[in-house]
Amino acid sequence: MKVDLGKPMNIGEKAVYRFFWTLAWIVAKCLFRFTTVNKDRLPKDKPYILAPVHRSYIDSPLAGLIIKRRIRYLGKESIWNNRLGGWFLGVLGCFPVQRGTADRAALRACQEVLERGEPLVMFPEGTRRSGSRVESENMFSGPTFVAARAGVPIIPLGIAGTDKAMPHKARFIKPAKVFIVVGEPVLPPKFEGRVPRQAVEDLTEQLRQALQEAFEQAQTLLAGKSRKNNKR
Repeated sequence: MKVDLGKPMNIGEKAVYRFFWTLAWIVAKCLFRFTTVNKDRLPKDKPYILAPVHRSYIDSPLAGLIIKRRIRYLGKESIWNNRLGGWFLGVLGCFPVQRGTADRAALRACQEVLERGEPLVMFPEGTRRSGSRVESENMFSGPTFVAARAGVPIIPLGIAGTDKAMPHKARFIKPAKVFIVVGEPVLPPKFEGRVPRQAVEDLTEQLRQALQEAFEQAQTLLAGKSRKNNKR
């Protein structure tokens, strides 16, 4: 199955993207007063995988707001049943993947995105989790496998506070302070041909540790901010 990644943005689509990115940034800044730390660790003009911790639905849009450069996401294919909605999401960086039966196609599409020179968001925990720990049993090897195949760095992203802004099962978003910490890049070794399974597992554990470190830094910053506000 071939996944449609769309064509490079034309001038009009770039203008649409920049307008809605700016609008989303302003709204998010007002609601979450989010602060991004170590943004200089993000490659400027090279492809990479952005791997955020996942505690809330709003982790996805916030990950795309830390830089102005368009970041690509995977989206459910059914969303593209509406042509206008599909076009709009495509401009914002999403590309359709058939749920449940297209895992290999999705991984190939992710690799192709990176080969095109675009950054990509992949959640190594797969779905939303709870708690302050990034557990080994919750880690998926997809991001590290794709990174090893494409030869690109993985950038862990610790996000603290989104679970307060939109907790699990919450229907509405509420204002809450959010800290985002860009972790140390995880660099995959170079491989000729097939990527060994053990190498992917080792890289996944390395990513887990880096993600945990970035997450802890974000939680520490958030706790410090809360204590400071309580003393006022």
